[in-house]
Amino acid sequence: MLDHLVKGATVVDGTGAPARIADVGVRDGRIALIAEPGTGGSGAGVAARTEEDATGLVLAPGFVDPHTHYDAQLFWDPYATPSLQHGVTTVAGGNCGFTLAPLHPDRPEDADYTRRMMAKVEGMSLTALEEGVDWSWSSFAEYLDALDGRTAVNAGFMVGHCALRRYVMGADAIGGAATPEQIRRMTDLLKEAMEAGAWGLSTTQSATHSDGDGAPVASRHATPAELIALSRAVGEHEGTQIEAILAGCLDQFSDAEIDLFVEMSAAAGRPLNWNVLTIDSAVPERVPRQLLASERARKSGGRIVALTMPILTPMNMSLGTFCALNLIPGWGDVLALPVPERIARLRDPEVRAELLRHAVSEEAGVFRRLTDFGRYVIGDTYSAANAGLTGRVVNDIAAERGLEPFHCLVEICAADDLRTVLWPMPTDNDPASWALRRETWQHEDVLLGGSDAGAHLDRMCGAPYTTRFLGDCLRGRKLVPLERAVRMLSDDPARLLGLRDRGRIAVGHHADLVLFDPERIDAGPATLVHDLPGASPRLDSRALGVVSVRVNGVETVRDDRLTGAIPGRLLRSGRDTRTVSTR
Repeated sequence: MLDHLVKGATVVDGTGAPARIADVGVRDGRIALIAEPGTGGSGAGVAARTEEDATGLVLAPGFVDPHTHYDAQLFWDPYATPSLQHGVTTVAGGNCGFTLAPLHPDRPEDADYTRRMMAKVEGMSLTALEEGVDWSWSSFAEYLDALDGRTAVNAGFMVGHCALRRYVMGADAIGGAATPEQIRRMTDLLKEAMEAGAWGLSTTQSATHSDGDGAPVASRHATPAELIALSRAVGEHEGTQIEAILAGCLDQFSDAEIDLFVEMSAAAGRPLNWNVLTIDSAVPERVPRQLLASERARKSGGRIVALTMPILTPMNMSLGTFCALNLIPGWGDVLALPVPERIARLRDPEVRAELLRHAVSEEAGVFRRLTDFGRYVIGDTYSAANAGLTGRVVNDIAAERGLEPFHCLVEICAADDLRTVLWPMPTDNDPASWALRRETWQHEDVLLGGSDAGAHLDRMCGAPYTTRFLGDCLRGRKLVPLERAVRMLSDDPARLLGLRDRGRIAVGHHADLVLFDPERIDAGPATLVHDLPGASPRLDSRALGVVSVRVNGVETVRDDRLTGAIPGRLLRSGRDTRTVSTR
């Protein structure tokens, strides 16, 4: 007997094959039947405990998000919201070099350091980290065990280089070069984690990554020799990967960075993925330069995969709290001042002129895309003086007030004690940029992903990229057909990560399934909610047109509502992932 039968669905199986009408049956968490309509039901002798008519609906494999930061959130939110509602049934965590384990058992202060680092570098709520996680583990194995059996999604985790360094070197991990003995201890620790099921190594060398004290995070102090040694250790375990962030990921790689990527992948004999490839027709040379790493890797026995988002995911800005504006050279010192002093400085015409000079200079690099302040849209406001400004463009308000746009923006924010939420208009929403995206998606080493779900919680909401992309493919720009879009969200990331029996609708595969209405599939606007531990804020987005989500055969979502079931599996390397060839 089947546990459940989906009758008459339009099956898009994840392989890219043409959609077809079929009945799909589930038994014991796996797909047990795919049959012509009417041939798989009780009339054909195959009974099901429950069944549903899916006429006119699309049945797809569960989506796989290859770049999330749900490492902490899963402890207070086993549903990985809002990703689960948007059809994501498997998440990869432990990215960018940051994980909550291992923690040295004799240094309880390391947990506090990790919390403050995650709050700073990944925009997580410090209160939520303190109140929503019990921090009872030391080893990475204990961390995995703490999550095992208590999630609604399938989840696998890389080991963060910063945690490895902190465990071995203590406070010397910041600013210190590791000795050969310390590198050996780090590789041993990494191997122990992979034996327990870690997916491999994640690391960062990005200049934007600083800890809670404002110092470069630990992995930024690693030498190439340390990175190569850790990469080589990754290659000794089945079903493992490398994820890495370099300074050039934001814009364009240097030759040295490309060489390092290639050496790491080749040393491991494993794919290395990086986040995130930004596609903008105004910078046409960026994509060829970034993909040069992939071309060189293939010639050297490695594989470098670029993650890129198929939608525009705006990140809001603020003059009051940590955000990307403080990373513009010359801005950090001003935005770090206490609020009253910061307001006074920002209202000083000479200070504003100096900030604007830095903002448009070559040294601002990729952050120049954030400095057209007249094109900012005002978000949430908090004072009577700003009543009615939400949703308006700064240029229009500035014209009414007779002010230069940045001066106008400062005055609006000052009235809110700098709490105003600011949304920069995207600079890459032109037809040429979308055409370049469609072309770039054809590359064999480009993969959709990079949501950062679980991080930057009140700044951005990347989790709904799955439903928004499908809606765009069906009713919007239609850059790719539905069958290919589903494959890009399911089978492609599943194959890169080496997931066993996931990513496709096939007999014997795990029954991770998404049933949706092709006429309605989409994502609602991002809205601010206060549902984190300690009532901390985050951005959320409703899924539209998602009828049902099943994880390992069990329904977890029905009509955008959670069922309360937690059938997810902690995916461990080797057991649940296989080694992916770099060829």
